[in-house]
Amino acid sequence: MSQSTITGGREGSLEAPIRHPLNWRDPSFYDEGALEKELERVFDICHGCRRCFSLCNSFPTLFDAVDESPSGELDTVDKKVYWDVVDHCYLCDMCYMTKCPYVPPHPWNLDFPHLMLRAKAIKAKKGEVRVRDKILSATDVVGRIAGIPVIAQAVNAVNKTDVGRTLLDVTLGVATDAPIPEYHSNSARRQLAGRELKVQAKPTEDTRGKVVLFTTCYGNRNEPDLNLDLVKVFEHNGIPVKIVSQEKCCGMPKLELGDLETVARHKDTNIPALKQAIDEGYDIVAPIPSCVLMFKQELPLMFPEDADVQAVKARIFDPFEYLMLRHKAGLLRTDFTDELGKVSYHVPCHLRVQNIGLKTRDVLKLVPNTTIDVIERCSGHNGTYAVKKEFRPASVKIGKPVMSRVEKANPDHYTSDCPMAGHQIETGLKDPKEPEHPLKLLRKAYGI
Repeated sequence: MSQSTITGGREGSLEAPIRHPLNWRDPSFYDEGALEKELERVFDICHGCRRCFSLCNSFPTLFDAVDESPSGELDTVDKKVYWDVVDHCYLCDMCYMTKCPYVPPHPWNLDFPHLMLRAKAIKAKKGEVRVRDKILSATDVVGRIAGIPVIAQAVNAVNKTDVGRTLLDVTLGVATDAPIPEYHSNSARRQLAGRELKVQAKPTEDTRGKVVLFTTCYGNRNEPDLNLDLVKVFEHNGIPVKIVSQEKCCGMPKLELGDLETVARHKDTNIPALKQAIDEGYDIVAPIPSCVLMFKQELPLMFPEDADVQAVKARIFDPFEYLMLRHKAGLLRTDFTDELGKVSYHVPCHLRVQNIGLKTRDVLKLVPNTTIDVIERCSGHNGTYAVKKEFRPASVKIGKPVMSRVEKANPDHYTSDCPMAGHQIETGLKDPKEPEHPLKLLRKAYGI
């Protein structure tokens, strides 16, 4: 009987999934022969199960190849397909956290995302990474250059023209119909630097009542209003906010590329600054789910022995997670001045896998005469995946159910905690209107 025969599993088990640390500094991690054997083992299990067929395009790529192979089994699938499967994985973690019955503590010990990460890391170590991918994943560097005054205006103007999009297509392989962000010279960190704390902290059992803000690459240079809205909402609720003393990219874009050495270098900049803030009595918040997840999950799994990394993990929060903790303690203001009406709310994958529940929905539901239609499906954006020409059709196909749901609902507002997912949805609407981030909606409801 092949290993792909479906027996056992976690169905009926009360044991929670266990995530093992990523052994990325062990030389055996980069052993290509061992990797191929593990790919064969895991792909055989996945082929026999197929519960993840409706997630990312990695699984249909694998299953179609198996079905079209001479034997109808994995043993006659071209090994090149293995790398196609790897390329389609954008490490959303949804298969591990929501679908797979064979994750640890199951004896088959299946961790599909970390296996894909291992394969990506081997490619990166061998230098088999496109220049395009290195540029797109260097979010802090690109933002710093593109955010220079005059250059920012020029970049934004060119990117809105057919000529500019064709140039991006030809030079970098960026799809002409993919959403690409604007750049701002007046960054969030610049606007929030040196601010005096305007309110006094009130700690609760779960929160310290004052936060340091990790602005994120995207929130700093592409949509600084994300951070300005967060500050307004938090201070309205008596929570003082200051920015972290120094900040680099969280490392998620480089993680998705398999460039673990650069992830480690970013960690060496970010963690000391965040730990200092914790030692000064602050909690940490960040407006982008992927960045919060990086500090909550990925860095702790990469550096399980680093006490400072673990300390940051324990004190970083999604903004709406934090607000609901304050509400639990009776400290969240509900003096809303404006209703929101009907809201279509997309829950990003990197928020869903944090297992904190639907805190954004719960906060927005407090607004009078407001209904929230929750959409728990992938938008198809997934980091840089949706902007790459070769993956753009797959990303649109993945996101189509979300786009159709928003279109059919005809809401007063549509929103996603991930602003990039929001713009991905925008590209699929017949009558496009811009998404509004939940923080902006909450600020609007408060009338501040």
